[in-house]
Amino acid sequence: MKRSIITIDEDKCNGCGVCIGACHEGALRLVDGKAKLISEIYCDGLGACLPECPTGAIAIEEREAAGFDEEAVKARQHKEEKKMHGRPLDDLACGCPGSHAKTLDRTAALAAPAPRDTAPAAEAPVSRLQQWPVQIKLVPVSAPYLDGADLLIAADCVAYARASIHEEYIKGRITLIGCPKLDEGDYSDKLARILAAHDIRSITVLRMEVPCCGGIVQAVKQAMLGSGKMVPWSVVTIGTDGSILS
Repeated sequence: MKRSIITIDEDKCNGCGVCIGACHEGALRLVDGKAKLISEIYCDGLGACLPECPTGAIAIEEREAAGFDEEAVKARQHKEEKKMHGRPLDDLACGCPGSHAKTLDRTAALAAPAPRDTAPAAEAPVSRLQQWPVQIKLVPVSAPYLDGADLLIAADCVAYARASIHEEYIKGRITLIGCPKLDEGDYSDKLARILAAHDIRSITVLRMEVPCCGGIVQAVKQAMLGSGKMVPWSVVTIGTDGSILS
């Protein structure tokens, strides 16, 4: 049958793996440092991976190809989820360890005793991050931890400016980070797809005072408009000295 399906220009592909996390169906993987379509039946031809490719290596073409098989996709994803536990990170089926969605269990870390060289009155800091990955570009739209989540969408510099970010903002939220100045492309499409696919309860935007950070706020606004879902949201601005400005 003739249908729309992706094609990948290997000369342009830099092997970053961002497209792999963007593909809801898991149709892509890295092979010898290049993104590859592992089977035509896993590609729906909608092109969710296109805007995530920083080099423009992916395109949609009309050609003879096997039909998209949604049941095969579900069966494969279920099989990979069962195999994932206890498997080395560098052997994950997706081909890109950094984009494999997983929930982090902080129970052991919270119960662990403080290091011996820690003063008795001090409490050792504990990470409150609940999931991986955290980069907006890498988080899979279909990640189950997004269901019913309170999102923290933060500029990546915030964590270095304000030391208490884990207890104040990351705790109890699903964290997505990015840099609108340095990252290629816009976040709004990815965020819109996340909003459309999940029942997001709230969004907290954590930005720096620098003007370029306004891009992350605009992306959230456009995402809500694009998805047709307006959820409770707020913006917190952090100064370069770590203070809360608004």
